[in-house]
Amino acid sequence: MKAFLLAAGLGTRLRPLTDTVPKCLVPINGRPLLSYWMTLLARHGFDDVVINVHHLPEAVRAFAETVQYPRLTLFHEPVLLGSAGTIRANREWVADGEPFLIAYADDLTNADLSALFAVHRRHQPLFTMGLFRTPEPTRCGIAELDGPEDDAAIVSFEEKPAAPKSNLANAGIYVTDARLIDRIPEGTADFGHDVLPGLVGEMRGHLLRGQLMDVGTWASYERAQTEAPMLGLDAVGTAGQRGQR
Repeated sequence: MKAFLLAAGLGTRLRPLTDTVPKCLVPINGRPLLSYWMTLLARHGFDDVVINVHHLPEAVRAFAETVQYPRLTLFHEPVLLGSAGTIRANREWVADGEPFLIAYADDLTNADLSALFAVHRRHQPLFTMGLFRTPEPTRCGIAELDGPEDDAAIVSFEEKPAAPKSNLANAGIYVTDARLIDRIPEGTADFGHDVLPGLVGEMRGHLLRGQLMDVGTWASYERAQTEAPMLGLDAVGTAGQRGQR
């Protein structure tokens, strides 16, 4: 199975650490953040992964050299394309039409990706969005469902709404297929603002099982150091091969 990891963010809120370490590699309990993602993806059967890179790409390349499984390909963006623009730029990689995962690699999670995939395969919508409950819905992309939280159609989606219709927030973990590509505007495009609002009526939502932790601020980063051991994500093998694009 295939997965995109969106890992090109600058991590400005974690400066000065991210001046020398890309956000996707910040150490959590002595392991790079991407290492946790490798464990999670391997656990759920993903064997072919593209990671987009921009800030300090050589550091990500050095990490990729150590990974035995899953197979990694780096996609370098000299100019950032946006979360959705990256997917469009890699249309050939998903041209087989099979469902694939998209995930923001700057979160720490042990989410049940297999359960998310099961929802997608059951209904075969254009797009299935992983969700989590947020205490601050005005700061997130918020989905409204027409049924049970673990499997229902998304009937509205709004990025950072002033009057949220629910507290079910976009987790930045999706399942979709090649049909999505032509729904992404050319050039720089962001999922939350440029793509997802236009997919209402063609999306399902699934409340993710497991924990999801933002590590984008110093407070959340420090909390992750304490909580990471409870996720059960032991390291996978190293010293394998990786691709370049």
